[in-house]
Amino acid sequence: MQPSLASADTTESLEKLSVLRLLDPEVSANPHLLYHALRAHDPVHWDPYMHAWIVTSYAEVIHVVMNYSADRTPDPAYLDQLGLSFMRPFAEMMRQQMLFMDAPNHLRLRALCSAAFTPRKVEALRAVVQSIADSLIDQCIAAGQMDMIADFANPFPAIVTARMLGVPVEDHRQLGAWVIDIAEVLGNFQHHPDRVAEIVRSLEDMKSYVMAQIEERRRHPNDGLIHSLMVAEVDGQRLTDEEVMASTIITMIGGHETTTNLIASGFLTLLRNPASLAQLREHPGIVASAVEELLRYESPVQHTARIAPDTMDLNGKTIRKGARVVAVLSAANRDPARFANPDQLDLLRPDNRHVAFGWGSHFCFGAPLARIEGQIAFNTLLRRLADPALIDQTLEWRDNAGLRGLTRLNISFTPTA
Repeated sequence: MQPSLASADTTESLEKLSVLRLLDPEVSANPHLLYHALRAHDPVHWDPYMHAWIVTSYAEVIHVVMNYSADRTPDPAYLDQLGLSFMRPFAEMMRQQMLFMDAPNHLRLRALCSAAFTPRKVEALRAVVQSIADSLIDQCIAAGQMDMIADFANPFPAIVTARMLGVPVEDHRQLGAWVIDIAEVLGNFQHHPDRVAEIVRSLEDMKSYVMAQIEERRRHPNDGLIHSLMVAEVDGQRLTDEEVMASTIITMIGGHETTTNLIASGFLTLLRNPASLAQLREHPGIVASAVEELLRYESPVQHTARIAPDTMDLNGKTIRKGARVVAVLSAANRDPARFANPDQLDLLRPDNRHVAFGWGSHFCFGAPLARIEGQIAFNTLLRRLADPALIDQTLEWRDNAGLRGLTRLNISFTPTA
């Protein structure tokens, strides 16, 4: 039983402060208005509609992601009791993924995955990433316009991920379609009953695909990540086939979704801030700093959930053991207590310790590759597309409260030599 808010908080005001409003297209168009209101009202706020604590301040978000439990996967039998049996396949997969684990299981799995996915392996992909970026632009540059999502931001990380995993590159479209389906469930508040069967089928198809690739790598090893995960060894321990499969799937989802949204939302941000766009075009050497600022300013991942491991105090609130806590990463990234002029885009922002990739032991495993992809994407787009401009002034954001991204981004441009 959670404590109620002060009586001054009317039902109407509580509704206006609920993060469920992120499912409203008008709110999702600019969720920071809601985040600012939440933080001003109470940075640790009990949301009765979500039945969870909502945390929007930078310091408290870091405290939550570092000290609260990431093991938040419901037991499959409990899902049956709630009438949510359709979620069973997702719960079973999540139990194998380090994103939803605490120590010591998390430490073991992360150490083995790190042994397979080394900084050297990531850096070796840089030339491949550049080639893929140029190839995608080659295919649409003559038209003088493109859908940034369909023509570039979506296929770009899908192709990179296929190359990284060591699977046939021509499979990237199918892999991308599965990822989009599965991401509709992960991190979202809203489920679509008419889509359940299709989404579960996508998960099962992806699992079968990865298990077939594991068998293929046993017969024909290569230098891809799937084989590297299969042979990784730390202190005499190795991953099971189920763990390799689950780690591969979360790599595909994380590597595809966050990078697609970073590129598309980041490019939209630059279009809306023409001085910053010109700054990056004229000084491509600042791209590393620019990518960090775009991650902070328009975070691809909006929030992450945790469970209170014990009854704890958080900013003067008593959080009872077992309570669900939603750490709103995107809100923390615009907390004025941590960032000067947080709603202003500053591509050279100093001390930009954002939380777009999480924090601590659960810091995003694929962040180094996402950064390389972002840096190459923005510099290549700005080098090859002159005078970019929005074609559609009305934008549509995807129906996902956790993974923020556009459905399309039509732009015009002048091809450069």
